[in-house]
Amino acid sequence: MELRVLDHPLVTHKLTLLRDKKTDSPTFRHLVEELVTLLSYEATREVRVTPVDVETPVAKTRGLELSNPKPLVVPILRAGLGMLEGMMRMMPTAEVGFVGMVRNEETFEPMTYAERLPQDLSARQCYVLDPMLATGGSLGGCVEFLVNRGADHITCICILAAPEGIENFRKLVEHLEVPCTLVIAGVDEKLNEHGYIVPGLGDAGDRLYGLAD
Repeated sequence: MELRVLDHPLVTHKLTLLRDKKTDSPTFRHLVEELVTLLSYEATREVRVTPVDVETPVAKTRGLELSNPKPLVVPILRAGLGMLEGMMRMMPTAEVGFVGMVRNEETFEPMTYAERLPQDLSARQCYVLDPMLATGGSLGGCVEFLVNRGADHITCICILAAPEGIENFRKLVEHLEVPCTLVIAGVDEKLNEHGYIVPGLGDAGDRLYGLAD
């Protein structure tokens, strides 16, 4: 697994605003979109492309276009949905699938409750969106799920991660024998006893969409 932590003042600025408990949900959603657009620039560095001829108003030249099959963007429900717009802004021709995973708050183990993906992901590059890499279980489970469908290149984009989550995620994906890259805006201090990232930014899903009934 390759780890990339973005070191850029705009990334840190937006992350600081996201951490502030006074930031309301509409502003939080907008900041997440902006931050993910910055993260996706780095995350798509290895996106597969094909040479193509193009004619400008002046002359013919050679360029690049996304290869087929198109990349697949996979937000992990529900918080990952808040990252989708920022990613699609950079790569609007990509396809989108969904995986619903929830963490058991006693065991911290992930459980899959929904998925909407092609049955065959052979030769597909996948970009997984999950704001918080806490224990690493949900993200690792999603990556394994995609690899079992045939995906051969995975890039995961997270806003924040805990050191414990990064290490656990590394262990979960190292046996898959598929290139896996983790792109994040920041690594925080630790997990607390409830499995939340410290200092973190709270529950990303609740801050994006409000508390569930």
